[in-house]
Amino acid sequence: MKAPYDWIVPDWLAPSRVKCLITTRNGGGSAGGYASFNLGLRTGGDEAAVHANRQLLRAWLPQDPKWLRQMHAADVVVADGLAGIPEADASIARNAGTVCAVMIADCLPVLLCDRTGSVVGIAHAGWRSLSSGVIENTVGMMGAARGELLAYLGPAIGPHAFEVGRDVHDAFVTHDPAAAIAFTPYRQGKWLADLFRLARLRLARCGIDQVFGGGLCTYDNPARFYSHRRDKVTGRMAALIWLGSDNGQG
Repeated sequence: MKAPYDWIVPDWLAPSRVKCLITTRNGGGSAGGYASFNLGLRTGGDEAAVHANRQLLRAWLPQDPKWLRQMHAADVVVADGLAGIPEADASIARNAGTVCAVMIADCLPVLLCDRTGSVVGIAHAGWRSLSSGVIENTVGMMGAARGELLAYLGPAIGPHAFEVGRDVHDAFVTHDPAAAIAFTPYRQGKWLADLFRLARLRLARCGIDQVFGGGLCTYDNPARFYSHRRDKVTGRMAALIWLGSDNGQG
């Protein structure tokens, strides 16, 4: 797949049947702080523009995405046959053409698939979801044997920009002292947190050693990415993953 504009097609060792796409802020019709490819209906941006942007995205997908009402928690749903918009921060699919999707604007999208291309999953991994076990829950729902999954880390707020307090630090370190390696002391009672590293630690504990991506900072690149931490009022991008047909097409 060759994406339009500067959208991201993950480069990883996924089977050819696994398709994925991550939009950026470019290519749509939203204006102001939401310019231009805002896909979020809960951001305060013009809804007609969002719907038009979603229609543009739809042209690159086999079906409408299975959107979620993200709650910064760890609930996972099966997207196959899903009706409505459930409260969840992750989804999985085994049927060809079912598009799993999460919205992002600093939180980390984690894309997952198995080595045979029989199941895909995606998780919206901000610090709350990550510390609550959204990766572990998604992996468990996928049901693949240990060592059979691959992961791709999409754009998120980078480790030099994500200043956090003791609540975030302790949410990880209290239960896993090894997570301290992902926190750099910054000033009194504050740390710089590395979401990419925290996700890699969680993935490793799930037996996933093939992890790709990571390092694209949403905060640092206002021309390409929305960032809630940077701009407060802003749009949302989408990360999407699905299975094509058995012959690797579509």
